[in-house]
Amino acid sequence: MLDKILSFSYHNLIRNKSIQNFIFLGFIQASNILISLVSMPLLIESIGVDQFGLVNLSLSVILLFNILVGFGYNLSGPREVAINQKNTEKLSQAISQIISSKFVLACVATLSILVAAYGFNLFREYRTILIFSVFLLFSEATLPLWFFQGMEKMKLISVANVFSKLLYLMGIVLFIHEAEQAKWTNFILGGTALSVNLMILSYIHHAMKIRFILPKILNVFHSLKNNILLFLSNLVSHISINGGLIVLSFFANAETLGMFSLAERITMVLRMLPALVIQAIYPNASKLFESDKPSFFRFLKKAYLWALLLGLLLAVFTYLAAPFIVKALARETLEDSVSYLRILSFVPFLACLNIANVLGLLVKDKKRQIFNTSWLMCAFMLVVSISLTSQFGGIGLCYALLSTEVFIFALSTFLIYFKNKDLFHGFKNSLFGSGHSG
Repeated sequence: MLDKILSFSYHNLIRNKSIQNFIFLGFIQASNILISLVSMPLLIESIGVDQFGLVNLSLSVILLFNILVGFGYNLSGPREVAINQKNTEKLSQAISQIISSKFVLACVATLSILVAAYGFNLFREYRTILIFSVFLLFSEATLPLWFFQGMEKMKLISVANVFSKLLYLMGIVLFIHEAEQAKWTNFILGGTALSVNLMILSYIHHAMKIRFILPKILNVFHSLKNNILLFLSNLVSHISINGGLIVLSFFANAETLGMFSLAERITMVLRMLPALVIQAIYPNASKLFESDKPSFFRFLKKAYLWALLLGLLLAVFTYLAAPFIVKALARETLEDSVSYLRILSFVPFLACLNIANVLGLLVKDKKRQIFNTSWLMCAFMLVVSISLTSQFGGIGLCYALLSTEVFIFALSTFLIYFKNKDLFHGFKNSLFGSGHSG
């Protein structure tokens, strides 16, 4: 298998659209992380640790509502665009319907926050900051990342993302100087992103000749209805991946929480690998699945083996470099954080095991099956995490998170074998040879 991976020439790597997608998606994530690291000390110095914590808390609330605004269109949108890349009329209908649906959801999310804040007196400590953060909901609604992902033209959106983050950085340097101005932090982040998104939509209209049509309200509701399972899948997956720290908070002190949080944040960055691979190859995989099944399975095999190789190398490097990584970030030696990171370093590799299963279900548009595996993963994670964390603390939680990745891979494979035999045998034959066919 390794020799087949390495036979893929350097020239083909550079020109391959899926590789370009992966590179630009990685560039977007890397720039987001870098800007976050640069802005953090600037904000702490300007508004103080307390206000900085409230700004981040508001951002966490908004990010949760952004799952509602996204409503699974990050999964269904690229497929629809990829299949209709050369059909301007269908692309116009798709982008109009999705942007309109997400805008409606952004309005619903904003109204929900206002009712919760002023009707039920929630978020009292950071109410003003949260209200000023709702621009982020509309920047999510107008972000056409899914469109360029489906078109396999990621260069523009990646450059635009960096530009908006640099505008945000310039904004906090120019306008955020004291604690009372903390409310403007997320406002600037959302405002700059929304402005850049509107310019990109203008480019799509004028340069790509895509029309924006006001869809009928019934079509919007029909679109939302079709995507509700993907939304619920995203929601429970978010809980499964990010809920570990909440579980630990019931059984550990602040010091343990801090040391685990450091290791978990590093792991969450590394865990972007399988997500980036899926997002990068999803458009081309969708087209191939519709037009040429054998080519689809060959393409999926190459991508899968590459992802496993990268995941394994990343895991081994992180395991060996754990003491240096922790010391570089914490400025001191934290043995518990090193122990947590060494165990969690294999989470990205185990997550990569499920890439082929997820891609297969996505290209076949199996929303119900994706939802079923997602909520079963969430239930398993909560049960195992609570059990192991109550007995073994942070170390127990680490092994619970590892076992969750193994569980979701085994469960997805099992369900695909019984419900999508064409996917199972097609990929198995491509991976191991037709002599193993069932």
